[in-house]
Amino acid sequence: MSHKLDKHAEAYTDNTQYDFDNEVMLKWYSERIVALTQDASSLLELGLGHGYTTNIFSQNIQRHVVLEGSSAVIENYKHKFPNCRSEMIETLFETYNTTECFDVIVLGFILEHVDDPAAILRQYKNYLSPNGQIFVSVPNAEVMNRRLGHLAGMLPNMKTLSEYDLLLGHQRYYTAETLTKELTDSGYEIVHMEGIYLKPFTSSQMSSLKLEPSVYSALCHMGVNYPELSCGLLAQARIL
Repeated sequence: MSHKLDKHAEAYTDNTQYDFDNEVMLKWYSERIVALTQDASSLLELGLGHGYTTNIFSQNIQRHVVLEGSSAVIENYKHKFPNCRSEMIETLFETYNTTECFDVIVLGFILEHVDDPAAILRQYKNYLSPNGQIFVSVPNAEVMNRRLGHLAGMLPNMKTLSEYDLLLGHQRYYTAETLTKELTDSGYEIVHMEGIYLKPFTSSQMSSLKLEPSVYSALCHMGVNYPELSCGLLAQARIL
């Protein structure tokens, strides 16, 4: 099964036009989670991806466990962050089992990849401590740049997956409404939902503007209050 997932590893080697966007978003939302969980001592993270979130969590959480189904992605990460002290377990999310419970569970841009998102959400309730919190981030189909493309007649369906989505192994997009339903139907109460990175134009258009880093930071700060228009959605939830 690892070999099946390894085919997507190329998308996580930082050689695409979306790398800057990924770095902005992933660093931002992981730092937001750290700020919102300062009393937590343990964190279970599903997926390594580009490694930015894992690197940040490893420096801020006493016990940090990461699950990853692709050996190639794990090797990419170890090459990029050789001094990371997190515990990494090569496993499929669906087959992972433990008696340990965690203060925080992070599903960072995971639900768009898996075959049965609701089953994953129900399964990982078993690994959440009684007062624990789960954080779920997903790509937003209704982000401002996709809305703009749709209104301009360039994108007939805002939920259409791009070639890059397919390279990443994405199976779906979410909206604030569908993410809320997915979580509540799976037995969670949403404490808070915010946006990740208010992105008005496409990646190539943003790059051509040569904006200062402070502008990207401001767009992330603005996105917190506008989840429906942001690139990603970040939901903070607990078990009902």
